[in-house]
Amino acid sequence: MKCFGGRPSVQFAIGLSLLLLLTPLPSGAQSTVDQPAAQAASAPAANTDTAVPNAAGNADATAPSASDPNYVLGPEDVLEIEVFNVPELKETVRVAADGQIAVPLIGRVPATGLTADQLRQELADKWGENYLQDPQVSVFVKDFAARPVSVIGAVEKPQLYYLKGPRNLIEVLSMAGGFGKKGSSPAGRTVVITRKSGFKDLQEADGMHVRGPDQIEIDLNRLLYTRDPGLNIEIKPLDIVSVSKADVVYVTGAVKKPGGIVLDDRSTVTVIQAISMAEGFAGTASRGGARILRTRQDGSKIEIPVNLTKVMKGKAEDLTLAANDVLYVPDSKAKMATQRAADVSVSTFSAWLIWGVH
Repeated sequence: MKCFGGRPSVQFAIGLSLLLLLTPLPSGAQSTVDQPAAQAASAPAANTDTAVPNAAGNADATAPSASDPNYVLGPEDVLEIEVFNVPELKETVRVAADGQIAVPLIGRVPATGLTADQLRQELADKWGENYLQDPQVSVFVKDFAARPVSVIGAVEKPQLYYLKGPRNLIEVLSMAGGFGKKGSSPAGRTVVITRKSGFKDLQEADGMHVRGPDQIEIDLNRLLYTRDPGLNIEIKPLDIVSVSKADVVYVTGAVKKPGGIVLDDRSTVTVIQAISMAEGFAGTASRGGARILRTRQDGSKIEIPVNLTKVMKGKAEDLTLAANDVLYVPDSKAKMATQRAADVSVSTFSAWLIWGVH
């Protein structure tokens, strides 16, 4: 101990060495030399997470995070690709405007529309075909530059769209080609926007209904005709915009034009309005024997009798039809018998005239 005490430089060196040995290394900075050989040789699990945007990137609350493995890749996203034990294949690539990336040996590979895990599997399959044996690939989203928005429901082109900049609700609906045509899936009266991060700072306006912390419903007619900025909200990346389909009621039986009536510009229709839209009664209609066939939410079915004669005279209530109701107007047996008799008489008279001519 005396020899150490006589040399301060030796004391200092020993103290510094002890300090370094006792100080734990930062997480992730430990050398692989300190790990067991079996652990160091094992392949790392494929990284399918998406990265948190860099500090200089978009700090929007709706930006994707590492906890969202369902993030769909799009143009301008920056990806970091690695293959375990093959450092030559490590690449940082940007998804091109055509949705593809260029990788060594394989060439151009479609990336848009895939998740990081799906792209990882695609690259592993392609490298494994001719170049590598069981390649362990990882795909890491380094920079979230794509701004995907899903537009679904009663629009002309329901699909995933990428926003090039700030877009409001009307602009996004226009990108999807507007509403579906009457012959296919006509739009209903509402559009629902779903946002995983919620609508914390959104001011509720007339024509808007908050369905939950992550979902709002907007009246389409009010949105389109007033252009109220409180309804024409800004659409954020990863939002889902769903346009409801119009309700339909059906009129069948002894009417001139049986079929479905689309409630695209109205919320309800009454029995008399439905008969009018069906162009009135056929000659054999039994107005007193009509009924509404309705399916309840639990799947059970009920029949509601309707005396159309009394309704048209104002002596009975003009009932409102619910979505998917069927208004059935039966034929009158007496009127049908009279009609058949008249048809037979006409046929007989025609045959007599023909016979008389010959």
